[in-house]
Amino acid sequence: MWDDQFEEILRPFLPFLPPQEPLTADHELKDLGLDSLGTVQLLGLLEEAYQVRFRDSALTMDTFRSAGVLWETVEGMLQRATS
Repeated sequence: MWDDQFEEILRPFLPFLPPQEPLTADHELKDLGLDSLGTVQLLGLLEEAYQVRFRDSALTMDTFRSAGVLWETVEGMLQRATS
């Protein structure tokens, strides 16, 4: 699963996810209220928080489809940055 920081960054962009409901890896982010403007803002916050850069190949709607896919993308960038 992901770290606490990831969920703290992501949750404000998900207005349809009640605060008491857990965020799961398979939640569809679009269904939870993530829109195109939010996606761009979220991208910037994730890059800043994790000191990574999304490659052009990762800038797809599929990357932002679910919390699990998005975390896998961030985690992959972190692993590349440390190797």
